[in-house]
Amino acid sequence: MKRILLIEDNKDVRENTADILELANYEVATAENGKIGVELAEKFRPDVIICDIMMPELDGYGVLEILGKSSTTASIPFIFLTAKTDRAEVRLGMNLGADDYLTKPFEEKELLEAISSRLRKSDFLKKEIAKNMEGLSKFLDEASQYVDMKSLSKDYPLKKYNKKDIIFWEGDNANSLYFIEQGSVKTYKSTESGKEFVTGIFGPGDFVGQLSLLNSNKVYVENATVLEDAEMCAIPRKDFTKLIYGNSVVSQKFIGMISNNLMHLQEQLVDMAFASVRQRAAKALLELYDKQVIQDKPNGGIGIPREDFAGMIGTATETAIRTLTDFKNEGLIATDHGRRIIILNEKGLREVADF
Repeated sequence: MKRILLIEDNKDVRENTADILELANYEVATAENGKIGVELAEKFRPDVIICDIMMPELDGYGVLEILGKSSTTASIPFIFLTAKTDRAEVRLGMNLGADDYLTKPFEEKELLEAISSRLRKSDFLKKEIAKNMEGLSKFLDEASQYVDMKSLSKDYPLKKYNKKDIIFWEGDNANSLYFIEQGSVKTYKSTESGKEFVTGIFGPGDFVGQLSLLNSNKVYVENATVLEDAEMCAIPRKDFTKLIYGNSVVSQKFIGMISNNLMHLQEQLVDMAFASVRQRAAKALLELYDKQVIQDKPNGGIGIPREDFAGMIGTATETAIRTLTDFKNEGLIATDHGRRIIILNEKGLREVADF
């Protein structure tokens, strides 16, 4: 049973609205002013909050502002009730983060439809998306509730890539976002001296190229090559743009799906500036382990060229090899003849990374 918190100072409106909601099979908590409403929101943990604007103690704007600062309540759909039809008042509420508003007096159907719409969108945002083609297809199907999907391809065929195939070059027109179903991909930038600065190694479930599609120059800002035989699909730029800008709900979900790599890049640049080589190496190994590019058993994962690993952590190849040798001697990792790195002590590596 979904929970609704109703904050309304008018007793008749509060009781009548609560009755409608309870008859519609919602669990309802009520508050007669904004101050009590804020306290109830933290305790009751509603799925939707319906709140009057003009109230004693604390008005609706104040309620929304306070709840928006709390991690436990900030994402709860918020619907304003207002007796005002002044567009400036409504716009103020929406700018503060309200999801919808109803003008009093409202019809029962209006109320229930507004709540149902917000719950559908909230469920969509909370839903876990599997990191594979099936999950991507399911996301696109569900996104069709909010975006005109007729203009989207929806069918992105998988293409096979061989080891060392180039996916795109830095400076090429950024026409597609790539989703990795199988295999692994390395992204890197070329320095003036001709060396490679590895910006990431990505595996199944990862996206590659999103930074470039968001770039105003519309060109790829790095190179991408296949490390291990891969299967990928390409999402055209026009579809990417539609998913990013077509609807705020879809955009929020889609950005969440593709943003891990962007966060990784930012964290990597910070690490380059401030962390020791041991810390950077440990963090890079843990990231590859989390992505299952390397594993904790023999013959698992793929072989990582040492020069690529050195590029990931921003150091010379000899220094990277020496650091990995230290980790082997400390019992943190092992290696085999195929350049595979095997994680032996994840906890120990995390202690090095966090030191």
